[in-house]
Amino acid sequence: MKRPVLNLKSYAIAIFAVGFMTACSSDDNTVAPETEQEEVEEVEKEEEEVESRWITIAGAKMGDNPGDGNGGTLIYSVTSEDAKDPTVQIDPFNNGFVAPSNRTARLQASEDGNTVFNISYAGDTGGNYTKYTVNGGSDFELTGSEISIAPYVGTAPRWIKLFDGDNTGSAVYVSTEHQVDDNGTPNEVTDDTYIRTSQTIGVVTLDLVDSKINAFEEHEIGLSDEEEAQGYYISRIDMPTLNEAGDKLYIGARVSKIDPTTLESDETDYEILGSKTIVLDYPSLLNPTVITSGVGHGNTNGYRSINSFEYGGSVYQANQSDPEGSYILKIGANNLYDDSYDFNLDDALGVTGAYVLAWRPAANGKAVLAYRHDGSAEGISGRGESFFALVDLNAKTATQINDIPYEVDFELFQYQGYAVDGTEIYLTQAPVGQNGNIYIVETETGAVTKGAELVNATGSHFIGAW
Repeated sequence: MKRPVLNLKSYAIAIFAVGFMTACSSDDNTVAPETEQEEVEEVEKEEEEVESRWITIAGAKMGDNPGDGNGGTLIYSVTSEDAKDPTVQIDPFNNGFVAPSNRTARLQASEDGNTVFNISYAGDTGGNYTKYTVNGGSDFELTGSEISIAPYVGTAPRWIKLFDGDNTGSAVYVSTEHQVDDNGTPNEVTDDTYIRTSQTIGVVTLDLVDSKINAFEEHEIGLSDEEEAQGYYISRIDMPTLNEAGDKLYIGARVSKIDPTTLESDETDYEILGSKTIVLDYPSLLNPTVITSGVGHGNTNGYRSINSFEYGGSVYQANQSDPEGSYILKIGANNLYDDSYDFNLDDALGVTGAYVLAWRPAANGKAVLAYRHDGSAEGISGRGESFFALVDLNAKTATQINDIPYEVDFELFQYQGYAVDGTEIYLTQAPVGQNGNIYIVETETGAVTKGAELVNATGSHFIGAW
């Protein structure tokens, strides 16, 4: 989006020239010199263009409890200039467009901010893909045809937009079943009757431009024999990420454990395995393998926000529920974890139990990261207070952003997105049920700008900017 702005210097020259011509005219209609007329013609229409961008803000309405986000998702767009203006008010809960979804919509946006992609989550429309042209305010124009991916990955799909020029999306699921031999049943087992937990994954890729299915594959996957014999299995997958070469797809994974003697979830203190990722050939979605980090432990599937990003030829991935606090992990161009890259957020932030909620780097390798930690107080939503940090992937540093206000009811568990415009990252700050503001972080300098006011609703919260 571009907005023409009159060049003031040229405008002044034009006014001076016109005034000069008027002063030199006489009653006998003497014509001004030709050279002066040409000067006026050259400057009176001169303009320059200023780049702008749509910034889409999303709010999750309360369902039954404060901060649950189950009452639906509303979106509203403003120009980047208005987003930076603290005198502007944005009220999606009263004036926004309802993004189709039974619960919190899973939103993505084009890199230029001109298009919003949505796949409905749960309910009668669960799995429906729609695309909207952003026209400003609550005007989101349905564009192209709709398609359902529910036949492939169900009505509550985990999906993400791949960073391939806004061409492709990918959704995934995993189904599991505990297997026992003929000598036992799930209610009557002994140590030698549990075999393993089967894990079947489904992966679909979606053409975001023409609204059609590109590919779909299902695979039986597994951990090592030793790990599976102890009751470990991959229980959830999410956040597919394309590598720089465009020939591999990485899928984050959560590992759970059952007690092999009872087939019940293991509630004891058990060893947390190294963080794992499923790797597939792309675009065929064939030849699945599982890679394991020797640095981080815990899960890599994330929750609502993109959990891994390609940068500088490698993929950087956050993990969660690590006993040592979240790490940023690195998968190299060889499609294996690079264990020489050791970036622990507890150490970097000076906290214990850091937990990455959502993060996003700019093209310079500097990122804004939302997190909570063991010292976070519990707010009205029942979740811990959240904070933002500025992260440098190259220097492996993380510093809390102190120019943003925090309070106990500010939590980002369901946070989904940041808008990136060059080296600037736009984020939303508002406690549950309270007003807040957009903030813009200039990642090169760390400077923070307070932007437009966000008007909230009782029990509701904001889930990001796109």
